[in-house]
Amino acid sequence: MLDEYYPYLYNYKAFGNINNKRLKNTNALERLNGELKRRTKKARAYPDDSSLLRVVVSIMMDINEEWITGSKYINMEVD
Repeated sequence: MLDEYYPYLYNYKAFGNINNKRLKNTNALERLNGELKRRTKKARAYPDDSSLLRVVVSIMMDINEEWITGSKYINMEVD
């Protein structure tokens, strides 16, 4: 199974050393988890799983929009 995906395992190295610091830490995931916790605590009770899923997806879409329009966290341009 690993042989099938082996060529794709090191794609991140094509972007140079400038992104290594950001790729090795979990700041983006910690921020996402903190944002989800902060925004979902306000309601505390959701009628069903689909309503909670809608809230989480809308939060993630908002964060994604910030990443697209704001400053770039990772430079994806190959030198």
